[in-house]
Amino acid sequence: MINKAELPACPVETTLMLIGDKWKVLILRDLIDGTKRFGELKRSVTGISQKVLTSNLRDMEENGLLTRKVFPEVPPRVEYTLTELGHSMTPILNAMAKWGTEFKESIKKYDQ
Repeated sequence: MINKAELPACPVETTLMLIGDKWKVLILRDLIDGTKRFGELKRSVTGISQKVLTSNLRDMEENGLLTRKVFPEVPPRVEYTLTELGHSMTPILNAMAKWGTEFKESIKKYDQ
């Protein structure tokens, strides 16, 4: 977990510390709809390597954005779920989606 004393003075910078990586934003996007297994996340986050996905999931768990549940099965089953803190990022992701849609629409006007 991030130490409160280590947090930057700027709240935008604090947010970027938690989700400033494109992979973390995409992981959040996919977990907003509910719990996912590692393999589901690997398939849905196009282009991410297993090592990078594992590293990002561990970091997000450490920072309280998601929980990891391991089931004692063979092979082991692991599920990831957003915490309340993770779900609190939903308005940020919704705003990013809205902006991205509007941007795509605006550049279509210039392509014609």
